[in-house]
Amino acid sequence: MATNDTPRTGQAVTVSLEDLRSGNVSFETLEEAFGPTSLGIIVVKDLPEKFKTLRAQTLSNASYLANLPPADLDALTNASAKYLVGWSHGKETLRPGVVDTLKGSYYVNCAFYQSPSLSSAPLPSSSSSADFPNFPEYTAPNIWPNEDQLPTFRSSLEELCTLIIDTAVLVARACDRYAVEQVEGYKPGYLEHVVKTSLTTKARLLHYFPSPPSPPQKPTPNDTTTTTTNNTDNNEDDWCATHLDHGCLTGLTSAMYIDESSHPPSSSSSSPNLNLPSNTLSTPLPELPTPPDPRAGLYIHSRTSQPHKISIPHDALAFQTGEALQIITKGKFRAVPHYVRGIVSGGGGGGSSSSSSGCGDGGGGAGGKGGGTRVARNTLAVFTQPNLGEVVDLEGGMTFGEFARGVVGRNTKKEDQVGEGGKDEG
Repeated sequence: MATNDTPRTGQAVTVSLEDLRSGNVSFETLEEAFGPTSLGIIVVKDLPEKFKTLRAQTLSNASYLANLPPADLDALTNASAKYLVGWSHGKETLRPGVVDTLKGSYYVNCAFYQSPSLSSAPLPSSSSSADFPNFPEYTAPNIWPNEDQLPTFRSSLEELCTLIIDTAVLVARACDRYAVEQVEGYKPGYLEHVVKTSLTTKARLLHYFPSPPSPPQKPTPNDTTTTTTNNTDNNEDDWCATHLDHGCLTGLTSAMYIDESSHPPSSSSSSPNLNLPSNTLSTPLPELPTPPDPRAGLYIHSRTSQPHKISIPHDALAFQTGEALQIITKGKFRAVPHYVRGIVSGGGGGGSSSSSSGCGDGGGGAGGKGGGTRVARNTLAVFTQPNLGEVVDLEGGMTFGEFARGVVGRNTKKEDQVGEGGKDEG
């Protein structure tokens, strides 16, 4: 039984990439992973060997990016796209009235999966206006850091996203086999078509900033209570508030933990006198073998509302169900509430000194066990979702674009909104 010091762990259903390719994933396995009593997550193992290298490079680049000078980061933002393209920091609400400032995100439109010439979903035209309305979150072109600063940023991120989407296509194919048999009126091959042909799939590279050490709290002479550092409201979902993803399948890497005090991800632009060679910023950073706090990480609520801590192996991918998939399968596959729990800066327990959106594996992030450590947490989420004009609710006729506008608009600071829109919590 889980105690206050020991989280309740959940075992994600695991399948091999070859099982997906050969169609050997049983309906019982899919129900256990995604069905009404599931945790809504499946882990795919035995990935191509290049995955390990791509993960290490891409997640290291999140630290390199976040440590660029502020002026360079500002040049990578797009306010008109509601900060859903390029760099985003401090523009998202963690929960009503609470702005998330200790996490940075880099958003990329994955239309390049369809063609290397595409950097976003097509702009409206006489032939495509119905499919792509005015939705700059998806139609604004990608922004990329200068290759002189981050020479591998774009190439490694695009290649890793492509591998994740390729894998998501196989997961979708397995879901289609199930849905054809179990969902009345289901169109054969629908989910695979959505994932494989989408121009609106969105990637989110996340960097959880290291937290400063918390000052010791001196108890008053009459104070006999126990204080919890940096956790004034005692919320377990203090890094990423409890939410549902709104796409179809969300691909997740495990999180990478980096001690930035021992291995500072400085760039030649922020330290011009060092004259660092360009390949210095291509080198993957050393990864901590375990997170600083065993209680921190990704939690999924079971169907009985019990939180379960989920771990993703470093050499595997996980896929979570989203609300669009729940609608498409008429509830046979269910989206699940999930959140990320943070850690206490300066020691392992109870709460967090940081906040974040987006989820990764079952580990911690900012802070550290020693007074001098500065541990960052990096991860990547890829949200596969229908094209904006794709009808996801056959009975009501609602398109994914209409559905997405309502969802993402809740997650952006009011003063930063341009019309409607916002952020997927991931």
